[in-house]
Amino acid sequence: MSDMTRRCWMDGDEPHEECGLFGAFGVPSVAEILYTGLFAQQHRGQEGAGMVVSDGTRLRYHKNPGRVHDIFSPETIRRLAGSHGIGHVRYSTTGASRPQNVQPLVAECVDGLWAIAHNGNLTNAASLRRTYQQSGSIFQTTTDSEVLIHLLADPHYRNRCQHVGRALAELRGAFSFLLMSRDCVMAARDPLGFRPLVIGTLEGGYVFASETCALRQVGANFMRAVEPGELVQVTSRGLASYRFAEVPPRCAQCVFELVYFARPDSNVFGYNVHQTRMQYGMRLAQEHPVQADIVIPIPDSGVSAALGFSRASGIPFDMGFIRNHYVGRTFIMPEQATRARGVDMKLSVMPEVVQGKRVVVVDDSIVRGNTVQRRVAFLREAGAREVHVRISCPPIRHPCFFGIDFATTSELIAATRDVEQIRAYIGADSLGYLSEEGLLASFADGPRKFCKACFNGDYPTDVSQMRGKLDLEDQQAEEE
Repeated sequence: MSDMTRRCWMDGDEPHEECGLFGAFGVPSVAEILYTGLFAQQHRGQEGAGMVVSDGTRLRYHKNPGRVHDIFSPETIRRLAGSHGIGHVRYSTTGASRPQNVQPLVAECVDGLWAIAHNGNLTNAASLRRTYQQSGSIFQTTTDSEVLIHLLADPHYRNRCQHVGRALAELRGAFSFLLMSRDCVMAARDPLGFRPLVIGTLEGGYVFASETCALRQVGANFMRAVEPGELVQVTSRGLASYRFAEVPPRCAQCVFELVYFARPDSNVFGYNVHQTRMQYGMRLAQEHPVQADIVIPIPDSGVSAALGFSRASGIPFDMGFIRNHYVGRTFIMPEQATRARGVDMKLSVMPEVVQGKRVVVVDDSIVRGNTVQRRVAFLREAGAREVHVRISCPPIRHPCFFGIDFATTSELIAATRDVEQIRAYIGADSLGYLSEEGLLASFADGPRKFCKACFNGDYPTDVSQMRGKLDLEDQQAEEE
């Protein structure tokens, strides 16, 4: 992997999306439903998308790099005839942005065709992959998700009762999976419950989604969440549930789903995202008060927290930045100068709002610091008298190995600088982060329900085998 390719993944301060899952069983014109469900979750991944459908006899699929509306034409949707299927939108957290890594993955085993779609990161993928390769197995992708295909094809598991559950039990790390065969759709979450996955009902059938906003978009009714360590199977006989692993004493739900990833109109882990972010902003105003004239958000993920900050502080809310929603993702641009111009194009400052004023800027997080530095400079150029930055989560000091494309420790600004040094680097008059206590204050039994490893380094499962996002790319290169 060239240095240039590696640099292409660095996109300013924004945490990168994970992936989004959507599936349905027993629903007429399932491809149309899948399209709508994936489109509703486009924010979770914009590198590639795909869907696999079945009419009970054969599987048909279509997938490509790009966004949902670019990949699926009306004619493509018409060709994908069936009553059940699964779909995926991808942002790569393991494996490079390559066409063969776009999901769902489809493979033919002794017991027929399987399709899988995955959200999360498997921390033991490299060792499982190496074991199968040494025994002669051939891998077609460099994603961690493919190891599940090999587990499903392994006679050691295939000949056992509930062999899918047996295969899932071998996996470590974070995963929400949708699996499909010719006549069945399955959904599973890892025992620690890192990633969300919910079940809904629609027209006598069932749907599965990473976020509840997708259920609402297709007109489905929320039923419940897939529980950690649970495998849900839907066939023509109805819905059945199996436990493939016992739930450990603590869960590790990713708190960043609520901080940044999920859409504000979703309910994640039982909490409304917008209301939770509002509470973050209110707590932030209590922890880091400031004398100012206006509160402005970094759209879109900072809006709810900024509203909360405004309400708690009494400082008026306004829109000092306007987002251009038609700008492409800057992390796919190969040169640093091109990426910098892309960041400039994302947000436009309104001088009429900020000129001569003491401004509080509320955002969800700071990863590397370069983008927030530029935005502070833009506000000063637009005439802001003071710029006070408030962040609705604690400092990110540790990399994530469970499905968020956070940088290595050396690239995280809070790993090597304290708050005052970060403030000086970004050029703000003051800087305040929400405390870990404040982050968890909204949740009953919060410390035992959420993963906070990116803030405090307390990883809930072994990560000693993890080297980074391109781990399997590097492994393949070493073998070649």
